[in-house]
Amino acid sequence: MSYFSDDELRCKCGCGQLGPNGQFDPHALEQLNKIREEVGFPLPVTSGYRCTNHPIEADKSRAGRPVGAHTTGKAVDIGVSGKDAHRLCAVAVINDVPRIGINQKGSARFIHLDWDLSRPNPTIWSY
Repeated sequence: MSYFSDDELRCKCGCGQLGPNGQFDPHALEQLNKIREEVGFPLPVTSGYRCTNHPIEADKSRAGRPVGAHTTGKAVDIGVSGKDAHRLCAVAVINDVPRIGINQKGSARFIHLDWDLSRPNPTIWSY
């Protein structure tokens, strides 16, 4: 069973792509579904796959920085805060999510989960 639709995971720039190979990474999706099952509450995806033309990734390129893990189809941002963010982080760590980013300030709070092993891991950071 998948808790996540293709539409939730598609690039939001208007291209509608789902991943670099036409699909979101199967391993990342399997792990994401497992985590969703364990936390026991919905995990709203605020950003899934992002093509290199997505404004956030394009801004990184213009600034001379490498594009992010979202371009691999192996990363998601989950819109959670407070106790739900705490629970999600705990379950992510228990399930060996190799890369976790935390943004819990302002109005756009999220937890970034990412399985891109080509990048430094394990690691955790804040935005």
